[in-house]
Amino acid sequence: MKIGDKLPQVTFRTRVRDESIGGSNPFRWQDMTTEDYFGGKRVVLFSLPGAFTPTCSTYQLPGFEKAFGEMQDLGVDAIYCMSVNDSFVMNQWAKAQGLQNVGVIPDGSGEFTDKVGMLVRKDNLGFGPRSWRYAAVVNDGVVEAFFEEPGRCDDCADDPYGESSPETVLAWLQQAKVAEPA
Repeated sequence: MKIGDKLPQVTFRTRVRDESIGGSNPFRWQDMTTEDYFGGKRVVLFSLPGAFTPTCSTYQLPGFEKAFGEMQDLGVDAIYCMSVNDSFVMNQWAKAQGLQNVGVIPDGSGEFTDKVGMLVRKDNLGFGPRSWRYAAVVNDGVVEAFFEEPGRCDDCADDPYGESSPETVLAWLQQAKVAEPA
């Protein structure tokens, strides 16, 4: 993935609450596409190795949740967190985190992550294929800015975090706003 790239067209299998179903598990399948998430909007997308993992749950996701208002003031319509996890896991993680501002995108099979070149093996941790940590500003499906953690490789011994942080993305958005012609 690099600046100027158009995001690949992928269908994401999501589960959404539907009270008309009734019962204790009122959810139904709903396919969502790349176009549904990114078409006609300026979006911050960040991807991480896994729901419920320490850095993701303690810093990255809560940081983007907290930064939403500031990012919105800088022209961002939505913030999405993607992970190579299924919709059941992503929905429970969003619930556990009390998300109000960040939407979650389940890339359960890793199709999107593979197509953007960010799929890595994390067999050394027992994870299998997962996303390398990155963030992007995406405008109508086209990458406007890209932030990748250094050292991308399979079975990486560490989990770098900083380049894809909400603070880094927010600083870029602030600079981009200052640089806009009057």
